[in-house]
Amino acid sequence: MITVADKILARAKRHGAGWVFSAKHMSDVGARAATDQALGRLVRDGSIRRLARGLYDLPQVHPILGLLSPNPDAVAAAAAEQVGHRLQISPARAANALGLSSQVPAKMVYLTDGSSRKIKVGQQVIYLKHAGPRALLGAGTKAGVALQALRAVGKDHVSPGVVRHLRDNLPTDAKVGLRKLMHKAPQWAAPVIDAITA
Repeated sequence: MITVADKILARAKRHGAGWVFSAKHMSDVGARAATDQALGRLVRDGSIRRLARGLYDLPQVHPILGLLSPNPDAVAAAAAEQVGHRLQISPARAANALGLSSQVPAKMVYLTDGSSRKIKVGQQVIYLKHAGPRALLGAGTKAGVALQALRAVGKDHVSPGVVRHLRDNLPTDAKVGLRKLMHKAPQWAAPVIDAITA
């Protein structure tokens, strides 16, 4: 007989090592009490790892380094999904991710329409910071990341080089999404977006 624990583990394996999830991702495999019990059993036998309250992963194991830390983006995304909130990376992280800044932000900060909180996972601390709707434009999309990167650069520092870099490196779907966000973006960003997506 296939148990709730078997179903949970099979789904986690389908997603692959490193997938971060909550009980909400398993809501269809059994009753809530049975799911919680199965998650606890899988943690105890080492099949999955409890990262923080209500968050789990199928750990990645490196042949030399051993057990790897979870991806903070995946942890933040699962935490937001767990409670039905939107999520956006911070402007500084977006600028770094898109190659507009070589500075790696010291803090892992994500913007959310939920309440501010921090999640401690091993030595990592992930900050979820409440933000208004304008800061969450395009949340969860490549276009949203590009808009955040422009915010990090700031209206007084957007150079032809920045425009060229984004025009050359953003995928087509990000440019299409960015163009759709243009009318909601800060006023100074509209001509910049127009130049990037032209």
